[in-house]
Amino acid sequence: MPMPAIHQFVAGFRYGDAIANAALVLRRLLRGWGCASEIVSETRRTDPRARAEIKDLAVVTAQMRPDDVALLHLSIGSPVNTAFAALRCRKAILYHNITPPHYFRYCNPSLAEDLRRGRRQVAELAGAADVNLAVSAYNAAELTGMGYRDVRVLPLIIDLEALGPSQAEPAMLRRLSDGVRNVLFVGRCAPNKKIEDLLTVMHYLQRHVEPASRLVLAGSNAGVEAYHGLLVARARALGLRDVRFLGSVSQPQLNACYASAHALLCMSEHEGFCAPLLEAMLHGVPVLARAAAAVPETMQGAGVLLRTNDCRAIAEAVGRVLHDSGLRQAILARQQARLSAYRARDLDAEVRVALAPVLTT
Repeated sequence: MPMPAIHQFVAGFRYGDAIANAALVLRRLLRGWGCASEIVSETRRTDPRARAEIKDLAVVTAQMRPDDVALLHLSIGSPVNTAFAALRCRKAILYHNITPPHYFRYCNPSLAEDLRRGRRQVAELAGAADVNLAVSAYNAAELTGMGYRDVRVLPLIIDLEALGPSQAEPAMLRRLSDGVRNVLFVGRCAPNKKIEDLLTVMHYLQRHVEPASRLVLAGSNAGVEAYHGLLVARARALGLRDVRFLGSVSQPQLNACYASAHALLCMSEHEGFCAPLLEAMLHGVPVLARAAAAVPETMQGAGVLLRTNDCRAIAEAVGRVLHDSGLRQAILARQQARLSAYRARDLDAEVRVALAPVLTT
């Protein structure tokens, strides 16, 4: 029996985005099964560099047959969600979570509305798919609360092979390898990431714990320019000596950030998975992260979970990780165990089991 075509639908496609990266790995896997498999999005929401390989939504939806499979990466309000609901084929949903819109209420009202619309669409899609998946148990519980049935967890797919230290950009590596202790944060410049809390932690770290330290922020500022401007002003008001707002970076530049980091600090209040936590573990970087949303699930006992909002106490914890070699090695050992468990996944088997109801006739 030939395999059906399995096409992935995404709200947008941008190289370096966690969902885009997961879709690329999954497409490679599905094609390895002998399936026709494309990534589908609106052309206007597709990175211009990717338009030759990402298929247009209107074209693919017109060609879908009843035996084909549509897999929706559900992550924001989008016409893609509406088009998916109207398809007459086998369907699966993979929920990546939608950031609560109140975080963007002031810095990007348009995005806040997209997020509100997305949450409405998630609720409306309950019962629309034959298979309901989520990248974390935290996300699965959210779907269940909105009326979805039999939600299964398919942890976020991360292309670890693209993250190797050997792929680090030399120029960025030289810029950051000057003897200063680098505290890294990786992720979009967004209010739910609570980057203002990172700045406050660095204020105490530089003043009282480790003067020779800097904060390195790697992540896009697009659409959140107002929030970014407030952060720059906040850094100046706190008198921070060294903060690198890098903005969007290439994968080799990001690899250099990881390779030169002494710790990764995440103060985010809302994460559906948080891929940078595992990425940092891959590079041997100790991870400290606020115990919020799906973060404890992603960490699985590795790294340092921060169960306090006291920025002074967190600065002290960062200082211990930077200076206590025994503690650092113990953290790294636990992180390698977590990473080994993730590497041991049989992704082929996981995906076959997850999609089994739409693969059989």
